[in-house]
Amino acid sequence: MKVFDIRNNGLEEMRKCSGEEITLTGCLGERYIGCGMKDGILHVEGTPGNALASYLDGGTVYVDGNAQDAAADTMNAGLLAVKGSAGDALAYGMRGGRVYVLGDAGYRAGVHMKAYEEHRSILVIGGRAGSFLGEYLAGGIIIVLGMGYEGRSITGYFCGNGMYAGTIYLRTETEPLNLSDKLIRRSVGEKEKEDILRPIITDFASVFSIPAEQCIEGSFIAIEADKSKSYSQLYAAV
Repeated sequence: MKVFDIRNNGLEEMRKCSGEEITLTGCLGERYIGCGMKDGILHVEGTPGNALASYLDGGTVYVDGNAQDAAADTMNAGLLAVKGSAGDALAYGMRGGRVYVLGDAGYRAGVHMKAYEEHRSILVIGGRAGSFLGEYLAGGIIIVLGMGYEGRSITGYFCGNGMYAGTIYLRTETEPLNLSDKLIRRSVGEKEKEDILRPIITDFASVFSIPAEQCIEGSFIAIEADKSKSYSQLYAAV
């Protein structure tokens, strides 16, 4: 593994090492780290700035700490794994791949996430998410595990507002705040939990080296668009 210090022109040196495994140290607010990576593995130490792994196109980015706003913006493929928490607009317009955050996420995580052809975007948040989670969701899966928030609300206001495809899964029995009447809220049965949630959550747990059962135990609810509502017919379902 190659190690580069961002304070010593490490970002430029890193960009010459396509397809390799690299550690980038000394990060302190620098933007666009890992932007558009197509391959290789990048370990980020420190605190990267906005738009981390934006347009990620197949590479893998691990962050040993927190991420700022707009991480994984318009991501196409690959994996972004954040060991800490993430700021606002996480995975905005994400079109494929996996985004795993062990801690919390700010406002508007998963806004307008999509799915197309064989691509399915997956966002898993280990803690809680702020308001407008999954706003205008157009496809893919969002899972909020609420670890450390048992018995409390694990989303902010207006979860799934304006969504018309995809599914938001919440590991909670607490009713989401200000849920729109254009959405359906239902309990998740054991078959759906085993067939859909367990493979994703097991992968999430493996990435962060934590017990999978700790993440999946308990009840889940699912939030989806009510297809009978007129506005959903304005969009092509995915």
